[in-house]
Amino acid sequence: MSYNPSYCWILGLALGPFFTQRVRDPQRVPKTITQLYSYYIYNILKNHGREIENPRDVLLRVGQMAFRGVSEKKIVFTDGDLIKYNLQPSQFLSGFLMELLEREDSAQSVVYTFPHLTIQEFVAAVAQFLNPHPGDILKFLTEAHNTTDGRFEVFLRFVAGLSSPMTAWGLEEFLGPFPHQTTCRVIDWVKEEFKRQVGNTRSEAGKRSLLNTLHYLFESQNRGLAQAALGSVETLSFSGMTLTPIDCAVLSHVIGLCDTIKHLDLEDCHIQCEGIQRLGPGLHKCQELRLGQSQLGDSEVKLVSAALRNPECKIQRLCLELQPEDQIYLYP
Repeated sequence: MSYNPSYCWILGLALGPFFTQRVRDPQRVPKTITQLYSYYIYNILKNHGREIENPRDVLLRVGQMAFRGVSEKKIVFTDGDLIKYNLQPSQFLSGFLMELLEREDSAQSVVYTFPHLTIQEFVAAVAQFLNPHPGDILKFLTEAHNTTDGRFEVFLRFVAGLSSPMTAWGLEEFLGPFPHQTTCRVIDWVKEEFKRQVGNTRSEAGKRSLLNTLHYLFESQNRGLAQAALGSVETLSFSGMTLTPIDCAVLSHVIGLCDTIKHLDLEDCHIQCEGIQRLGPGLHKCQELRLGQSQLGDSEVKLVSAALRNPECKIQRLCLELQPEDQIYLYP
């Protein structure tokens, strides 16, 4: 993320106060993207929240507008949009929205946009999570997860992440308690969604959907939820999908929480050195590991070798590809 100027700015605002503290609490270091953005919003509320009478109400209205934007793939908002949601430009609102000049013919007008799409998605997730009607959250979750064009992928990860007490902790200072009923419904939904998706990996769409549910588990940082959802799952297959380093970190986290996964099929996933490094802590727990068609180099092979040397290594069958059409199979 450090190569993206927008992310650098977000990271600076989210983590800057933490690194300037004389006494740092290691437990508060963000472990997920949801926690990172929670710190970002917390610092906006802390610096500007006292300028208005009810920051919760304003944030909910901003979040409702953001959610409509996510639903309609809209990232630019007008004065008309602000009026619709009873919002007025202010120093507080400027923490969430940037003003841009837009020229049409000979006239100029002001439009508004979030500093980054992920901020829009996070604020939208907070608004839905704090919805005063908890029953609505299941409708939003189901409809969003069934949307196949990917517009709700990050939004849903944020919703799952907001069920974590550590994520909600700072925001509750300004927004009030996060509804316990909503938290329970989100946790139950994630668990049931994983059970529905785990056996549906024949198609690429099925594998993508399953991977998304693993991201929900990761963002929730709920060990009990992960173990209950995984249950007796023995095989995870994402062959043919391109996995990012973040995907690999999520897989490693899930494998680390579950002792039942015996077969991990990552053939033709185009995993590079950073991905293998993220996977490293969990690789030794699998009995069968398939990394064929990834064309691993020396650095990647050394990382896999480290898993084999782990005293607790359970790997009995390993498939690697070092060069095109040159695979290695290791059997017990």
